[in-house]
Amino acid sequence: METKTQNLKKLAENIDFHQVKGIEMDKITLAYPNLTVDESYEIQKLWEQCALQRGDHKIGWKMGLTSVAKQQSVGVNEPIYGRLTRSMEINQDSLSLQGLIHPRVEPEIAFVMKKALKGSNLTPRDVWSATEFIMPSVEVIDSRYKNFSFTLVDVVADNASSSRFILSDQAYSPLSHSLENLEVSMFRNGEEVQSGQGSAVLGHPVKSIIELAKMLDRDGLGIEAGMVILTGGITEAINIYDGDSLKVDFGPLGFIGFNVCKGEDE
Repeated sequence: METKTQNLKKLAENIDFHQVKGIEMDKITLAYPNLTVDESYEIQKLWEQCALQRGDHKIGWKMGLTSVAKQQSVGVNEPIYGRLTRSMEINQDSLSLQGLIHPRVEPEIAFVMKKALKGSNLTPRDVWSATEFIMPSVEVIDSRYKNFSFTLVDVVADNASSSRFILSDQAYSPLSHSLENLEVSMFRNGEEVQSGQGSAVLGHPVKSIIELAKMLDRDGLGIEAGMVILTGGITEAINIYDGDSLKVDFGPLGFIGFNVCKGEDE
């Protein structure tokens, strides 16, 4: 008889296989309808061990469901988080679709930390004093589930749909701009397709860091010095396709531009 941990480990290994191969899969809740959110975070933690065995180290965290509307749509009252590993960071001007299934992109503000943060009662002042710099970023999300259809338990187990992310070439002082008023626009092939403000992320992206630390603290985890934190989507995510040209305008923080292609990252 398998133990619960052995069973969760098998689920983590199965998800890892589909992530690495870029092959879609059935929702895990179809076979395991009684899985809890806590168990799905345990699956995510066991998935991290799969990545580590490949030498793919964790370099940060990402937040999801950081708008009230998104939380209400899935019946929760807090965000979700996922793990970022070194292989997810893209440094080229092109994004390869290889290994991706249903790729979508959304603009975010990334925080890079100079000090560790841990605890359930942090303040914005705590976060700012621990932040080395901020960077515009674009996250590529890609659910491994068929038809991009999943429950909260499914998406958490699938590492919150983490896939790739792009950081801008330029970093900024965390004190230099009012992030809640930051206007961001996304253009696909020259046409504006989404726009939003930093306030879409829990009212202010700094609150996303506070919420992440609180959620991690329940598991005895924290944010480590040097980590990258993607704070959550400023606009709705959009689908991307081979041949697309994307430009994300972060106003005073510059822009990120890249092309989408079928093959290997160039």
